[in-house]
Amino acid sequence: MTANTLFYIIIAIILINFLVDKILDALNAKHFNDALPSELQDVYDEAEYQKSQNYKATKYKFGILTSTFSVVLTLGFLFFDGFEFVDNLARNYSENPIIIALIFFGIIMIGSDILTTPFSYYSTFVIEEKFGFNKTTKKTFFLDKLKGWLMSTILGGGILALIIWFYQITGSYFWLYAWGLVTLFTVFMNMFYSKLIVPLFNKQTPLEAGELRDKISAYAKTVGFKLDKIFVIDGSKRSTKANAYFSGFGSEKRVTLYDTLINDLNDEEIVAVLAHEVGHYKKKHIIFNLVASVLLTGLTLFILSLFISNPVLSNALGVEKHSFHIGLIAFGMLYAPISEITGLIMNVFSRKFEYQADDYAKNTYKGEPLITSLKKLNKNSLSNLTPHPAYVFMHYSHPTLLQRIQNLRK
Repeated sequence: MTANTLFYIIIAIILINFLVDKILDALNAKHFNDALPSELQDVYDEAEYQKSQNYKATKYKFGILTSTFSVVLTLGFLFFDGFEFVDNLARNYSENPIIIALIFFGIIMIGSDILTTPFSYYSTFVIEEKFGFNKTTKKTFFLDKLKGWLMSTILGGGILALIIWFYQITGSYFWLYAWGLVTLFTVFMNMFYSKLIVPLFNKQTPLEAGELRDKISAYAKTVGFKLDKIFVIDGSKRSTKANAYFSGFGSEKRVTLYDTLINDLNDEEIVAVLAHEVGHYKKKHIIFNLVASVLLTGLTLFILSLFISNPVLSNALGVEKHSFHIGLIAFGMLYAPISEITGLIMNVFSRKFEYQADDYAKNTYKGEPLITSLKKLNKNSLSNLTPHPAYVFMHYSHPTLLQRIQNLRK
């Protein structure tokens, strides 16, 4: 296959992916004004429902703008040999392949982030502000950017440097060493993300002694689940939207509650949400997701090893001098359809797991407070209650609110 053919395959993949996304978005937008099913009539009053409609419409229009900008930027970079320009720029500073790759990706990452920051800023301080969600200060917004860059440089740069080093030493077998490295990193992050990374962005404090903690502990005891580490995170520092999540294994397992969740829900509803999270743990969903992630990473790296040495990858992006980092960019673009398929499969499993965790909460605690908590959380985030089925299939990792309520009431 010639570099020219590969170039147009990459262009086709980008355009087809963009068009499919826009068609799905348009189908979904047509359902914004659908009548609410009887089970959801009590989620919004008339004023709140109109507000949710306005929010969805605003986000939809803004999404068209940002995604179009992203595609035009990518296509412009491809047609006007942007990758060759950045590669030559990086080669001016070093002849070491690892240093060149780090400079190359650093320029791409920071340049892309700078170009998209105005959109992110507008989304946060105009759209989210207008609808009452934003609590982020401008200082926090830009500090988050700087911290994100620093983390990407240290963690992403370190892993990339090691993978290229493995490639230089072992050739086509580099994928095995890279797979081992990424697996260790993934397991480590699953174990210690909340302890090491979250504190860089948010304050976490143990849930104070009191009625809520007593109720959580009493429930955990009934299902034989040792839960000593319950933390509250200052999610209200950035948004009014609420969440809760489970992380870690063994002695490091912990539940983290957003302070907004505690403010929005009553004690019974919070325990029901936690029962759902415990269900994920008891049903081994966290282990499944970790193993699936590791296996998919191994598959991706193996396929990468079959093509990375072929100079046609670099040539397809307009770069004459073949290198690992240019080949990696081209491979990433060509791999997008496979990644889309694996993502769809994982979403199918994820939606199934949500039903199972809901069932666990219903059977070990109560179903009704979980239903009322889901309604409140959807209301407070102005969620779309009538999404198009095709959009749900392609994008949702959770069943819709209606599907979850119907399942909980079986």
